Amino acid sequence: MSPETVPVDTLTAETVLFWVNNTWMLVATFLVFVMHLGFACLEAGVGQAKNTVNILFKNVAILSIGILTYATVGFGLMYPGESFAGGLFGFAGFWVGTDPAGVTAAYADGHYTYWTDFLFQAMFAATAATIVSGAVAERVRLGSFLAFATVYVAFAYPIVGMWHWGGGWLASVGFHDFAGSTVVHGVGGWAALVGAWVLGPRLGRFTPEGGSIQSHSHPLAAIGVFLLWFGWYGFNGGSVLSADPGAVSLVSVTTTLAAAAGVLASAAGAWIGTGKADLGRALNGALAGLVGVTAGADLLSPAQAVLVGLVAGLLCVAAEVLLERVRIDDPVGAVPVHLVGGVWGTLAVGVFVPEVSLASQLIGVVAVAAFCLPVSLVLFQALAHTVGLRVPAQEEAEGLDRHEHGADAYAGLLTFEPVPGK
Repeated sequence: MSPETVPVDTLTAETVLFWVNNTWMLVATFLVFVMHLGFACLEAGVGQAKNTVNILFKNVAILSIGILTYATVGFGLMYPGESFAGGLFGFAGFWVGTDPAGVTAAYADGHYTYWTDFLFQAMFAATAATIVSGAVAERVRLGSFLAFATVYVAFAYPIVGMWHWGGGWLASVGFHDFAGSTVVHGVGGWAALVGAWVLGPRLGRFTPEGGSIQSHSHPLAAIGVFLLWFGWYGFNGGSVLSADPGAVSLVSVTTTLAAAAGVLASAAGAWIGTGKADLGRALNGALAGLVGVTAGADLLSPAQAVLVGLVAGLLCVAAEVLLERVRIDDPVGAVPVHLVGGVWGTLAVGVFVPEVSLASQLIGVVAVAAFCLPVSLVLFQALAHTVGLRVPAQEEAEGLDRHEHGADAYAGLLTFEPVPGK
């Protein structure tokens, strides 16, 4: 008899626990879903007003693409049940589906149903491509980016995920990444770095006349970061994979402390360097702290989480300065936040947790880089040399909203007359 048909007066402790665990996992899933609104608000706020519709469209499309591709092929690649070639690859089949036992306590040790498992993991899958969106914003062709996102989230992310969470070779060498500092944020971060480099900087970004391109809405960017911080309680808290009070509480505490420490470290670093209290650096510091603690949120003590967040915040500022010096234009700071924060957070587990080997952590970081760098480079270069990757200079100068969408994010901003019949 399934839990749904059990009379209330005959409920067992196991059935109640199953319901509680599954409900918490669904709540966590919905919190991770909210993170995609956070990404959209942050990227739109940091960008220029003339590209707002384009940015919002990309974020809606990426979420939808991520969910559908994960349902079609990603879930089967990431959790194949049986892997091949020494844990490098496996495939359970196309399209998500289960037998009747998948919606009972017989699945996942009674923690959640098959469908809840799929939904939670699908939200993670879409995040990897969303990270890339911010790094290539304001000059990438919409169709080309969506083509990249489709392939990357359908194959690259679930293959790396299988290496660790799907019982692949990284799991066998003792690698520990609790909620994805490397498996999610590193996968997105390496592609973000490649995409920003292949595309080149936005027009005027590194010229004497251009310099810094100003964000058009600091309030929207701040809202985005608060939404991401809020959603991270599901991202990390849900990764406990049950409603265990002690584990969820600890993860929530370490997540909160690292984010707060990241804010203060980044803000202080920018303030000392420029003499100004930089809101953008403070916001990215929060995200760097969150990314950093994600690998070890379940094992770090509160004090260690603060230290991880402090270092992540400082590294974020340093990485932003370094990218500017080498003239890589990353509008939202995706590389400093997700890649640098993810690498540091993954290695920090090996530094602070005696049970985890630093060598194993380094192996995981290097392996993901060795896979994601060439895959993303081939995809971006293939698009650049076929359908084109970057919009023409005139379209970039006038705004992607005008040319890609024929729409205006704010009343009165759009000034061109549409061509009759178009």
